[in-house]
Amino acid sequence: MKTKRYETLSHTADVMIRAFGTSTEECFENAAFALFDQLADLSNVKPVLPLSFEIESSDPEQMLVDLLSELLFLFDTELVLLCDFKIKTVGEMMQVTARGEKIDKKRHVMRKAIKAVSYHAIEVAPEKGYVQVLFDA
Repeated sequence: MKTKRYETLSHTADVMIRAFGTSTEECFENAAFALFDQLADLSNVKPVLPLSFEIESSDPEQMLVDLLSELLFLFDTELVLLCDFKIKTVGEMMQVTARGEKIDKKRHVMRKAIKAVSYHAIEVAPEKGYVQVLFDA
């Protein structure tokens, strides 16, 4: 049985998620998945288009916000839905490879509009098995 990748937490107007994992990388991968899963139904998204980028930060919370903000930027500018994420950290550098496809309104069902990633209530706690982040919807 596959373990749960993330859960949504109760919040007044925005979307708060808690993404799970056994490492910082896995928690971040599942937070990235959660972002796109809130944006659209990912069940019909094919991981055919690869995108790669790097993020550098000495602060784990900043790194998480930068990762999710860059992914949201790619969604908004490249019109892509991403469903598969691989993250590798080396020191203060995070290497990200994401795969998905261009949005096809005939096949993809959009869900929520997310405007930004917030620092409010952010928590990076891989030793507890999760990260928590708020998306401004």
